[in-house]
Amino acid sequence: MAGWLASQGRDVLLVDGDDQETSSDFTAWREQTLGNTGYTLVNMTGANLRKQVEAMKPKYDHIIIDTGGRDTTSQRAALSVADVSMIPFVPRSFDLWTITKVTDLIDEIQSIRAEPLIAYTFLSRADIRSADNRDVADALSKISQLTYLAYPISNRKAISNAAGLGLTPFEGENIDRKATKEIEDLFNRVLNGNDITATA
Repeated sequence: MAGWLASQGRDVLLVDGDDQETSSDFTAWREQTLGNTGYTLVNMTGANLRKQVEAMKPKYDHIIIDTGGRDTTSQRAALSVADVSMIPFVPRSFDLWTITKVTDLIDEIQSIRAEPLIAYTFLSRADIRSADNRDVADALSKISQLTYLAYPISNRKAISNAAGLGLTPFEGENIDRKATKEIEDLFNRVLNGNDITATA
């Protein structure tokens, strides 16, 4: 998302709040490949993340915070300061087992916020065609704390190949048009509220 926003001329801050530092690794590869990331990266973890992000909000068009999928102090700080949360689910039953923990956390965060958090969920690494997609999408669409977006991101080799170079699927020599469309449709829906016909 940071790369997509930067490609549109937006001033973007990417905050790596995950101890695994995946966003930092991706950005390092991106700098080696492109020479310029197109966005600013900072590492922040812990409760202080909220205060620092609040201070930097006026300086950027968009701030993207990556805290990983675990319930951590960094994730809670990010959810308390963010406008929108994007929660991906892999369409497998064991991934869906975590939904109660997710909804409990969202309920807790909503109770301390002045303005409600917009919590979106979508399918990530979805099979191209699978009953699992439909079953998990149906389950997610029934959860009141989350707004399910029917814009699945398929499990495409082009995405992992690009990521290994620090690129998005819409950059580089071999652009996968299907992967690009899926990602752009999802991001446009989140940022602009534009609904496009999509299937899960």
